[in-house]
Amino acid sequence: MAKAFKYGLKGITGYLEPAERDLLRNLFDDVIEMLEPATPAHQDPLAALVGFDPDVAEPTDAALKRLLPNAVRDDDAAALEFRQLTERSLRETKIGALRAAALGLDAKQLTLSQNDARLWAMALNDVRLVLAERLQIKDEKDAEAINAMMDWSQAKDVDSYLALVYNFVSWLQESLVQAMLRSL
Repeated sequence: MAKAFKYGLKGITGYLEPAERDLLRNLFDDVIEMLEPATPAHQDPLAALVGFDPDVAEPTDAALKRLLPNAVRDDDAAALEFRQLTERSLRETKIGALRAAALGLDAKQLTLSQNDARLWAMALNDVRLVLAERLQIKDEKDAEAINAMMDWSQAKDVDSYLALVYNFVSWLQESLVQAMLRSL
């Protein structure tokens, strides 16, 4: 069974069972796959160098929209322009954090530096956002209903299993953030 992250002399440490590591690795990989953009056949090298993406559009998948929201409301042209200038960098940052966290799962003991902990917090947050969207968590009442699912034997369908996974990732992220706060 997983142990909460703690701050100590070695830094921020935690423990995950092999099955929990596999679960997180799969979740990180799934979110990476969502975030990887389709590469156009004829990409302008200068645009790629500066991170400009003229072919970008607002995502249609609600979970991806939650990861890559519009930065400007009530002005579609400004929102698209901002997305063209920033989305590539945002995707790369998120993918980098998810990959770093996945690599950290290869170590027997999880010992995180401050930077590793920051990347893990980002990765866990992105996984939680996707799970929350899939579970249709929109407000505190929805979250409380999901939090009531605590026993793996209660998982009877995909949604109840996802609720348990959401609760596990939430608990893990909470313990990580608490350890990060203690380290300050």
